Amino acid sequence: MNLHLRSLLTDGTVLRSGATRGARYMLPNRAAQPAVLARSLVTRGCDEDRIWDEVEVRLQLKRTLRPNVLAIMRYAFTEMLNNAIEHSQADRCAIRVALSQSLVSFEIRDHGIGVFHSIASKFKLPDEEAALIELLKGRTTTMPEVHTGEGIFFTSRTGDDFSLKSHRIQIEWKRAKQDIFVSQPRLSAGTLVRFSIQRNARQTIEEVFGEFAPKQYDFQFLKTRVLIKLLQPDYVSRSEARRLLANLEKFREIVLDFRDVRSVGQGFADEVFRVFASRNPSIAIHSENTSPPVTAMIRHVGHTGSDKATTER
Repeated sequence: MNLHLRSLLTDGTVLRSGATRGARYMLPNRAAQPAVLARSLVTRGCDEDRIWDEVEVRLQLKRTLRPNVLAIMRYAFTEMLNNAIEHSQADRCAIRVALSQSLVSFEIRDHGIGVFHSIASKFKLPDEEAALIELLKGRTTTMPEVHTGEGIFFTSRTGDDFSLKSHRIQIEWKRAKQDIFVSQPRLSAGTLVRFSIQRNARQTIEEVFGEFAPKQYDFQFLKTRVLIKLLQPDYVSRSEARRLLANLEKFREIVLDFRDVRSVGQGFADEVFRVFASRNPSIAIHSENTSPPVTAMIRHVGHTGSDKATTER
């Protein structure tokens, strides 16, 4: 893309839809307005599948979306609406679904107890930040008798952009950057979910589930990835390691992503890669994106004990 066109896109003089060879450019006053369906719903007795069927018909999604994008939208929308219905303890929630030339998106808003507060209360965690970390590990649910705790984990990875905001915490998943971002916006009650996917997206639900529920695990959700930087940039103590490892015994494969983590202490590394690994020999622990100091410490504790569960990628 030449510099002049890039400048026009940046200042909004020209708008783009699509990407690469499928990209189209237009003036703002010629850009088609997105088709929007917005509704307020009573949560009691609400059926997320019935609501989705209405959205699908009203916005003609079967006709306008690729099958893989339609399947992802159905999964993400129904999972997140079900969360509002069954977990928020709110009387009502609001939905908004929008279809533009380049993407399809939805928002679901409730004024209930808040997703992080709900998890913190259920698991007796010290604060909502601790609840955030538990949520990111996957398979975390306040209703294990009827839910697997997979919905948010997989929804966040199927689309192009996904955000979850509750009280003073907002977490965003960006597919293009393969990264997660946490911020502290102004206090707002309840939970707001935002999800979007490009209409020309190529990813499929099967690919996403296959990464974390692969064939070798009988397609069960037994693999997880934890982005370590979301806790803090440096780790020293065994207690920090134990907080990280809490409830990870339910997985058979754990990928610890150390991107942007500057250093780890001997106690932390030993607790993760020797003590935990020795107590859970059936769990494979992988580290990736490690800096030279982190790599050196992992190798150090690996040489002092069992290193069969420790690999670098």
